[in-house]
Order: sequence, then C-alpha cells, then structure tokens
Amino acid sequence: MTHEELEEAIPLYAVGALERSERQAIEAHLLSGCGACHAALKEYQTVASHLPFGLTPATPPNTLKAKIMSAPAPLAGTADVEKPGSRSSLEPGEWMNHLFPPIAPARSWPFRFAMGFAGLAIVLGGGYLAWLSFTQSAERSGEIQQLQAAVQQATARVATLQADAQRREQAVGTLKSELDQRATELADVRDQLIQREAELDDVRAQLTQRESSLQRLARQNEEFSGFFKNPASKVVSLSGSEMAKSAGAFILFDPVTKKAWLYAFNLPALPNGKVYQLWAIDEKPVSAGVFGLDTGQKGRMLIRNLHEFSRMKKFAVTVEPDGGVPQPTGAIYLVGQI
Repeated sequence: MTHEELEEAIPLYAVGALERSERQAIEAHLLSGCGACHAALKEYQTVASHLPFGLTPATPPNTLKAKIMSAPAPLAGTADVEKPGSRSSLEPGEWMNHLFPPIAPARSWPFRFAMGFAGLAIVLGGGYLAWLSFTQSAERSGEIQQLQAAVQQATARVATLQADAQRREQAVGTLKSELDQRATELADVRDQLIQREAELDDVRAQLTQRESSLQRLARQNEEFSGFFKNPASKVVSLSGSEMAKSAGAFILFDPVTKKAWLYAFNLPALPNGKVYQLWAIDEKPVSAGVFGLDTGQKGRMLIRNLHEFSRMKKFAVTVEPDGGVPQPTGAIYLVGQI
C-alpha cells in the first residue's frame, strides 16, 4: 500500500473496521515512525471515542415481536437441510426478526453501555497518553533548558578564558618587548665594556712601553752620565748637512769599555719604513747601528762595541730602509770627523 492509501485507511483503523492484513499494514507503517499518520490517528481516535454518545436511541416497531414469535422454528437435526421450496436467504426485515428476538429490546442497553464504556476507555487512554506525552515534553523541555543554561555557562566561561588568554598574551608580548630592549641595552653595555677593556689594554701597553722607555732612558742617562764623568771619554761632534741644517749630534766614546753614546737632535721626522743609520768611516763606511726619533725629534743610541774607534776618521748619519743596510744608500743628514 502507498502512503496515500495508508493515510486514507487511518479513520477505518481508528474505529476497528479494517481486515487483519490491512490492520497489520497500518500498524507496521505507524511503527516505522510516520509523524503525520500518528497525529491523524490520535485525532480520529478522539472523534471515535465520542461517537457512541452521539447516537439517538430508537424504539422498535410494535409488529417486530409478533413477526419474531410467528417465525417457524426449525426441526431438530434439520437446521442445516434446506427443504424443497425453501428460500435461500431471509428478507431484510426477517434478518432483523432473526437477530433481535422479543427480548432484544430489554437487552439493547448493555450494548450502548459497552460502547460508552469503550468510548470512555478510549478517552481516558487518549487523555493518559496526552498527559504522558505532555509530561515527557515538559521533562524534555526542562532538560533542554538545563542544557541551554549549561551551554550558556560554558560559553561564558570560554569567553572569560579567551579574554584571560588575550590579556596574558598581551602581557607576554610586553614582557618580550622589554626583554628585547634590555637585551639590546645589555649588548650595548657589553660592547662598551669590551671597548673600554681594549682601551685599558692599550693604556696598559702604552704604560708598559713608557715604563720600558723610561727604564731604558734611565739606563741610557745613567750610562750617558758615566760617559761624562769619565775623563778619558772622547767626543766627536756631528753637524747637519743641507738636508737638515739645524740638526746636530755628538758621540761620546769610552776607550776602556769600548762603548760609544750617540745623541742627536733636531732631525726631521722619518717617513714610514725608514730609520737613521750611523756609519763609522775609515777606508769604507761600517754600520755602527740604527736609531729612531722620540716625540721631541731626538735620537739616542748606545754602541756597545766600537773597537776600531781610533782608526775611524769620519762619522755620518743617513736615512735607510727599516732594519738598516750593509752600505749607505740614502741621503746624508749628519756628518763629522775626528
């Protein structure tokens, strides 16, 4: 059966007027969960429960009893045998006389009572079902409201947690920015400390160098004083050439220790990679050492072994490459003779 046919048979099912197969088909369809057919069945059952109360009692005719009483009774053992000339069926009126004997009117009220009771039972059953459905709907509505309230609380809690998380993220971002700034400042301070340490190292090196220079100067001054105090010391003066007219120098020689001391002044500053070199000249120039200039354009040099001083006839100072050379190659700045 199609859904339309099943829906049309719902009223007959409500009053119990269907065959067994049709009734089973309707019940199977209702069990499948069709909401429209369930609603229609409830409406028709409500109407059917009121049908017995809408009937009007009818009074049987006076001739009904006489007809029923005058009907011939069948012989024993021949109720099922049809006599010749007998009728195959009863007339409609005779069916009524056969179905309703004379005592039927007295017993007609139980049928109506039963129908009324059945209708009342249907009404009560429908009311109970309606009450049960309403109760279940109310319970479900309460559960739904509780669930909705729980969902709202959870949503509010999630929103609060999200707001807290955002505030914490902002705080973390602020702290991170401050940490980055502090790290940059620390890096700058560290660079400054490194620079100051380098400067201190340079100052220490300069101090060490100056201390060495001072110690060397002190030793040189001491030796120089020794040359002056020794009456046997000999002096050779050197004067500036055309390259350095204002320059001058002198050499002190100690014949006992064979040491000589050179002191030069007003010499021009040396180019990079150049030194002044002293030459002792007999037949050919012999290097007596190299020296540089201090900040006052003065040069000092201690010659520790000058054995052939008595043979030397002349002294000269030239500018040579750093480290000195075996033979003079540069211009002469100082010159003097014994």
